[in-house]
Amino acid sequence: MPTQIDRAVPPTGGSPERGVAATTFAVLRRHRGTVAGATARVVSLCGLVALLMTATMFALAWPVFTHMRNQRIWYRHAEDPYLHDHTDLALVALGTLPLFLLLLGTGSAALQSVCSRAVAAGTHGHSRGDESHVADAVRLRRVLAVYALRGLIVWPLPVLATVVADRLTGYQLDTPEPLDRGSWPHALVEASPAAAVSIAVLLRLALSLAPAAAAAGLGPRAALRRSWSLTWTGSGFARLLALALPLAALTAGTVRLATELCLPLRPVVRALLEHATGNFFAAYYAGILAPVLVGLLVAAAVTLPLTFTAFAALHEHLRSARTRPRCAENAPGVRGGP
Repeated sequence: MPTQIDRAVPPTGGSPERGVAATTFAVLRRHRGTVAGATARVVSLCGLVALLMTATMFALAWPVFTHMRNQRIWYRHAEDPYLHDHTDLALVALGTLPLFLLLLGTGSAALQSVCSRAVAAGTHGHSRGDESHVADAVRLRRVLAVYALRGLIVWPLPVLATVVADRLTGYQLDTPEPLDRGSWPHALVEASPAAAVSIAVLLRLALSLAPAAAAAGLGPRAALRRSWSLTWTGSGFARLLALALPLAALTAGTVRLATELCLPLRPVVRALLEHATGNFFAAYYAGILAPVLVGLLVAAAVTLPLTFTAFAALHEHLRSARTRPRCAENAPGVRGGP
């Protein structure tokens, strides 16, 4: 397997290095046309594919909606209240979840590549036309592989801990509890999901720079190692946390605001679909999903370019800070250099 070569070189200019925030906004300002165009294309295409996938999911679940409608009519005829069971719908949604995750990963990888190449163009003086070729299949596959490997590293532990804790300490009817309540094994097992989530958050933070490293030219495993080493070297973790917390708050606030602003879509979609199909339950769930999907697309268009550019800029800053002392030691005239 050929050795992965990091093509990025540290800046050689004599001007002082700008901060991450200044670099991020400078890159977004200089390459606003490229980043905005790529964001519009990626979000529009992902929205169209998500709409088609949602329609497919509803088509697969249509027998469930029909059963709910028939049960509602029967219970109304019997003058009894009807509380529908949405377990079958949850199973259908769970079955289509990998497709939505693949769509999310593909769109994020494409946009991450654009933002990373824009940062490289602004940091290392590449020509402005370089970032037009960032959507090549090799780079996209590398970033997608990083997403997949990072997910396999981060999420199995909290999922497994939650399942085990629910089996051992949950409230199951007609099932004897394996552990006595109040005992220390019960307390440890009950607290294990919180501990697992804490570990997962730390791992996720430590591997946050891996997509930017992959978009810069490293392979998936080398990108994960690069992110880990940069995070736990010097002030890497503090700078990463200082960047991640405001971006997470901004993303959460934007998603909430966009979803709230899209809530008027709910009665419109519900009325149109119920009028077209005559099925109240299909219209009800479509009305719930519509503002959420539109709000997520709007929030992605607003926050993802800033987030991906900021993490790419932080990756370049941390990599340059680690590379610069080595270059100084090997420079002519310096003790230990040639």
